[in-house]
Amino acid sequence: MKVLIVKLSSLGDVLHTLPVVNDIKTAFPNAQIDWVVERSFAGVVRQCQGVNKVITCELRQWRKTPFSQKTKQAWRIFKAELQQEKYDAVIDLQGLTKSAAVAWFAKLSPTGKRYAMANRTEGSSYEAPTRWVADVAIRLEPHIHAVQRARDLCAHALSYALSEDSISDPNFRLLVGINKFHVAINNIANYVVFAHGSSREDKLWATKNWIELGRLLNAEGFAIALVHGSDAEEQRSEAIAHELENAQVLPRLGLAAMLEVLAASVGVVGVDSGLSHMAVALNLPHVQIYNFDTAWRTGPATCKESEPRAKQLSIFETPTPSINAVWLAWLRVNSVATMP
Repeated sequence: MKVLIVKLSSLGDVLHTLPVVNDIKTAFPNAQIDWVVERSFAGVVRQCQGVNKVITCELRQWRKTPFSQKTKQAWRIFKAELQQEKYDAVIDLQGLTKSAAVAWFAKLSPTGKRYAMANRTEGSSYEAPTRWVADVAIRLEPHIHAVQRARDLCAHALSYALSEDSISDPNFRLLVGINKFHVAINNIANYVVFAHGSSREDKLWATKNWIELGRLLNAEGFAIALVHGSDAEEQRSEAIAHELENAQVLPRLGLAAMLEVLAASVGVVGVDSGLSHMAVALNLPHVQIYNFDTAWRTGPATCKESEPRAKQLSIFETPTPSINAVWLAWLRVNSVATMP
């Protein structure tokens, strides 16, 4: 069986979708799974064991200059690669017009079908063309976690059941080597990554809070590694590092290198961002900071405060989580991680 997953962006959304690969491979060990994704996020999908081929596009860029010769040529190359295979199932996990268009251009086997969501789920974007293009539109529970939404859609499309154990413990299948991480971080050891950046200002945690948390971690013997993906985030990283005894601002890294840096860390503290979701996918000790009560949809899916051995926790307070709440959460996830 040949399956094409269409999940184009963004980083967090792509990461939330990775467990479907393990689900499909568990149900159909010989399945060939190809994946269409924006080039910016292809580095994550390539690290997912079980993905056969990653087909990249740049729809975000192409929409800026749709009639240029460069865009037309790039689209022709993308379309040719997309249509090299005939698929038994094309599954649109994005639910947008752009992903519907990709699904439409993909080729089907004689018995193949296109699958998509029939409805919007809470807090997620959705556009009607996704169900118009589909041969089978599947209705999902409206109040559902982002990880489970993708898993349920694929399970219904391909007619397999998810076990209770797999629902509570999704397998992201990320295989990441850590032999190169020292190149980026100059051999600092025992470090916690601060994933402080977000494209949304209202998701940020105050710089002074990061500094105070960093001092607490330094006092416990942890170094701090500060990551950034923009000039503004780099400036914030520098401001935090300047106030700490043991902290290092990393160079700007690609996703594959960032996975290595995170995988070699003691754990991660971050806001609701792609890097935080990367920490979840790597099963690292992790505290995820929320200024809004949306962790039920995008936060660590299986780790609840009621779980005594929760290695990943989301912390929500209004208007923003306190330093003490985040610190206590870190002590808890770190202690769980070091349990025998």
